[in-house]
Amino acid sequence: MTQVPSTAIEPIFTDLKGLLFDKDGTLFDFQASWGVWARTVLDEIAGDDAALADRLATAMRYDPARARFHADSTVIAGTGEEVAALFATHLPNWPGGVDALAAWLGDRASEAPMVEAVPLAPLFTRLGSAGFRLGVATNDYESVARAHLGGQAALFDFVAGADSGHGAKPEPGMLLAFAVEFGLDPRQVLMVGDSRHDLIAGRAAGMPTLAVLTGVADEAELAPFADMVCPDIGHLPRLLGIGPD
Repeated sequence: MTQVPSTAIEPIFTDLKGLLFDKDGTLFDFQASWGVWARTVLDEIAGDDAALADRLATAMRYDPARARFHADSTVIAGTGEEVAALFATHLPNWPGGVDALAAWLGDRASEAPMVEAVPLAPLFTRLGSAGFRLGVATNDYESVARAHLGGQAALFDFVAGADSGHGAKPEPGMLLAFAVEFGLDPRQVLMVGDSRHDLIAGRAAGMPTLAVLTGVADEAELAPFADMVCPDIGHLPRLLGIGPD
């Protein structure tokens, strides 16, 4: 891992005009947010059927006792449709089938108790004031992303989900759409994320990449795909040369 200097005199990332962020595990602490949500959803779907709850937890690679996902869970970087498909295998009689199940899960996801990785409003106000175009590119639904951001969605110039028409990560479609919308060379956009999907998409788009450790993946998994790994997005002002953290 490339360590974040304790006192950066010169910025680490230069000549950037855009900053693009994953949502879950990057803007929001993944386990603190989705671990609680998953247990609530299991209780609602399975009720008193402990065997069904166990099957669903296994499919999600989720530990209900600890309210934590395992690092190889599809839920971490998957789309809503991929998560619904996991559930549907064990819920063959769900009214309306997989599409209805995906819609139900999307509704529940919009109500997830999101825990900010760092205080978002002051950080993104500062980044926007420094002149950066700011965006969110998530494999969640766009409507769910906007619900989670709430009033802070106004701090971002661009919010895209896997259903926004640009494809899903690790494909670079969302990332390139951000660059095109604001007339930026991809090399002028930093992709910030907590998963291989985020960083692989960034590399495919021709963007520099920054990995953060507020998701489930560890340093060893992310470092090969990132120009730098740091604990959280709170280090960005120093890395960008716009002041201390």
